[in-house]
Amino acid sequence: MINRVVLVGRLTKDPELKYTQSGIAVTRFTLAVNRAFSNQQGEREADFISCVAWRKQAENIANYLRKGSLAGVDGRIQTGSFEGQDGKRVYTTEVVADSTQFLEPRSANQERQPSPSYGGGAPSYNNAPAQDHGQGYNQQSYQPNQQNMTRVDNDPFQPGGGPIEVTDDDLPF
Repeated sequence: MINRVVLVGRLTKDPELKYTQSGIAVTRFTLAVNRAFSNQQGEREADFISCVAWRKQAENIANYLRKGSLAGVDGRIQTGSFEGQDGKRVYTTEVVADSTQFLEPRSANQERQPSPSYGGGAPSYNNAPAQDHGQGYNQQSYQPNQQNMTRVDNDPFQPGGGPIEVTDDDLPF
């Protein structure tokens, strides 16, 4: 059996971090995902998909994503039901995020602030797969340090700029 979901969309509101009675972090959020086609009026519609993340991944989502943030979610569909306040059965469908990719820099949705003048593009705040049933979690995150920060005014491509130093940490593979 296969139950796999891959989504790319924008958060519809700020994620809210909560903890279970046993102290496990959980956050629920909704992604607005554009459809691949337009309606009869030529407008693009979107689907609003409920997602849930657990443990360290939930804490990272709550800390780094905001309303409007672009995110990628790799996970699985989970259905459930409960009895509503009116006594009727309520059915739910959500995506349990195994991995969440933060697809734009943190500052993209914040007010413009002075940014450090170093090259190398935006930092990546990627999460390794996380299970919600106690099967472990690995975290990879961007940690700025002097090695991977190159000042813009120290351009190696200018005459007399010197050799370009590349370490294994600079390679994406």
